[in-house]
Amino acid sequence: AHPPTELVHLSETAHDRLATIAAHTDLGAGMQVAMKDLEIRGAGNLLGGEQSGHIAGVGFDLYVRMVSEAVTGFRDDAEERPDVRIELPVNAHVPHDYIAHERLRLEAYSKIAAASGDDQLEAIRSELTDRYGPVPEPVERLFAVARVREQARSAGLAEISQQGKYVRLAPLELPESAGMRLKRLHPGTILKPAIRAALVPFPTTARVGGTPLTDAALLAWLERLISILRPIDAA
Repeated sequence: AHPPTELVHLSETAHDRLATIAAHTDLGAGMQVAMKDLEIRGAGNLLGGEQSGHIAGVGFDLYVRMVSEAVTGFRDDAEERPDVRIELPVNAHVPHDYIAHERLRLEAYSKIAAASGDDQLEAIRSELTDRYGPVPEPVERLFAVARVREQARSAGLAEISQQGKYVRLAPLELPESAGMRLKRLHPGTILKPAIRAALVPFPTTARVGGTPLTDAALLAWLERLISILRPIDAA
């Protein structure tokens, strides 16, 4: 007797992935599949922990830059900059109703993620406005994330992430005076010199009974926090 036939029910996500692979069998198809995979896996939540696989491993913003570098990484004028991994609850994305085509959306992600400095970010904002209209709030948060990343890079940080009820900052080496100031401004902060890290209590809307900050409020708080950590000559 033949074994019973096993019925496989594909989820919508699995179907999308297979359809993408089937549709792109020409030269360079790997890039198309990778870009579609980015879109399927959670481009709507740039910094959240909802992604799986390699995106969860490196962070979505870093993965976007990796995809971008796959195209432009061999340019002679490419600038080497240390990566900064940011994993916080910020709803920063390019809405489908703002840029309908998936490749153009991922192009926007890549440009913002690769931008260096306010001038480049402003040029990208002007380009998006010219092509697609006024920049919506979720995209503005992408620009805010990029600014925070640049500030973190200037402060020598490589990681800003949520760790339970704390925001983890690393690597971080503070002189005693700066450490005392950080603890004074953010009571409950835990400094871990042995592993070059600090745990700062996650910000809330109120000290008692408040809810955790998200989105623009969280990014604004983070900018103020990083300003405390930056060296005086870089501030």
